[in-house]
Amino acid sequence: MADQVLEELRQLEAAIPKMIEIARQFKLDFYPMRFEICPSEIIYTFGAYSMPTRYTHWSFGKSYHRMKTMYDYNLSRIYEMVINSDPCYAFLLEGNSIIQNKMVAAHVLAHCDFFKNNIYFSFTNPKDIIESMAVAADRFRHYEMVHGQDKVEAFIDSVMSIQEHVDPHRMIKPKVENKNKDQNNGCCQTKPASPYDDLWELDKNHSCSCQGECFRKHSKIPPQPEKDILLFIMEHAKDLEEWQLDIISTLRDEMLYFWPQMQTKIMNEGWATYWHLRIMREMDLTESEALEFAKMHAGVVLPSRSSINPYYVGLKIFEDIEKRWDKEFGPGAGREKIFEVRELENDISFIRNYLTKELVEELDLYLYRRIGHDWKIVEKNWEKIRDHLVDSMTNAGFPTIVVEDGDFGKRGELYLRHLYEQRELDILYLEKTLVHIYKLWNRPVHLETQIDNKPVLFSFNGEKGSKKFI
Repeated sequence: MADQVLEELRQLEAAIPKMIEIARQFKLDFYPMRFEICPSEIIYTFGAYSMPTRYTHWSFGKSYHRMKTMYDYNLSRIYEMVINSDPCYAFLLEGNSIIQNKMVAAHVLAHCDFFKNNIYFSFTNPKDIIESMAVAADRFRHYEMVHGQDKVEAFIDSVMSIQEHVDPHRMIKPKVENKNKDQNNGCCQTKPASPYDDLWELDKNHSCSCQGECFRKHSKIPPQPEKDILLFIMEHAKDLEEWQLDIISTLRDEMLYFWPQMQTKIMNEGWATYWHLRIMREMDLTESEALEFAKMHAGVVLPSRSSINPYYVGLKIFEDIEKRWDKEFGPGAGREKIFEVRELENDISFIRNYLTKELVEELDLYLYRRIGHDWKIVEKNWEKIRDHLVDSMTNAGFPTIVVEDGDFGKRGELYLRHLYEQRELDILYLEKTLVHIYKLWNRPVHLETQIDNKPVLFSFNGEKGSKKFI
């Protein structure tokens, strides 16, 4: 058995450079690759933590046991894990057959090409991500030693309850000026508006008798609704200690790193599937290997009756784009077009721009819901199906909630507003999350949303929650 394993390792070591050469001939452009074969315990630990190195949290252990149990009972399997890093690390599952590992290696080469070239990943930092997460994990362990594991983990619970509420587009949006400054009737309004005023007046006392209080009194925080709730709490919560600010900052940075992967799930998996198919076709496979590969690929793209299979849908859309562009603009135009799509789109624009009526019918997509005791198909119109998919992917599938007022009622309370888009919040989840937000803000918190198209305000004051229609 040991000799067979060594022989398969030698075959894989010989095959990977060949696959890299084929991928480069296809003009895939990826970071330097590092492949490792790991036992299932390691793969599922990485899968639960989403990274090889990360801080510890009970929810990661819960994920590990769920995934490992599914693997042990042969109900599901992680064949590989690839990290958006430079160099790019790909972990293959020990026990994969040689042909499985070859297909997985071809698959992750395309993932790495996607990480490197898709515009939405350009705001991540793949060069230092593994090291920075390892350093953060060390800091969190130190906090646990100083403040106690229960206290630190409870605080992480609260941060994780709203960790998706960041703004990945914050860096490319124009800075919003505080318009209330011009509306202020106080004496600060009379000060010059030059950007160098502060420099010239460093050595001077404030010429205004109010010492700036009139401006602070009348300015609204934030001046416009703020989507990045974690950042707002970091900047404006009054009672957070340094270690708590560090935890919020770290989890926010990690969410911004993972966000492009959530935005491009269908594209990324479709792209990797498209290329593992073509790279494997160029390999010298024996008849039995070709048969095993065909069976494995068929399993990857097997359509689901109850959900979207991103490998299948993404693959079919890329192949459809290539076919249509070749037909309209000549051979080669389609390949050029899919590289352009890979670079510029995310799942929302990918589905909105390239999911056609013919594809919806070919993929047999439909909407369904439970009616009585049965699940029934309720929509087959292709445009409504496409629009429903796009809506479900908006904000990576999470409800959009903004900070409306950080000094609500002039009492320092936090007022949040759900941007209702015909989708109601889960009330039980909402009420439990408000408790966590209170622990971060340490003052009463409110959330405005809609129930049955009526505005309603949920509040938590530190002792009990309340609800009232407004």
